[in-house]
Amino acid sequence: MDKYKNIRAFDELIELEHGKIGTESRNKYEAGAQMFIVSEMLKEARKAAKMTQEQLAEKAGTKKSYISKLENGKGNIQLSTLIRIFEQGLNKKIGLTFL
Repeated sequence: MDKYKNIRAFDELIELEHGKIGTESRNKYEAGAQMFIVSEMLKEARKAAKMTQEQLAEKAGTKKSYISKLENGKGNIQLSTLIRIFEQGLNKKIGLTFL
């Protein structure tokens, strides 16, 4: 616990646990965190639309197992597929921000 006593901000904690931005460990952490965010957004949007995974998959032209993988943060998704799932499957527009 001593290594945490001078931590005052979340960014400091992330750097302590996963390294500086650009390191392999930090990149892996960031990718996982982003996939988690996407998976939660997808799950929330599907539930708000009162759709099952199967219904969403059918409407988006994919498989239920793929939707399940994505919602559980286990899949690797292409941007075109993500857009199709949100736009065709959920009638939602998707926006991107580059930092």
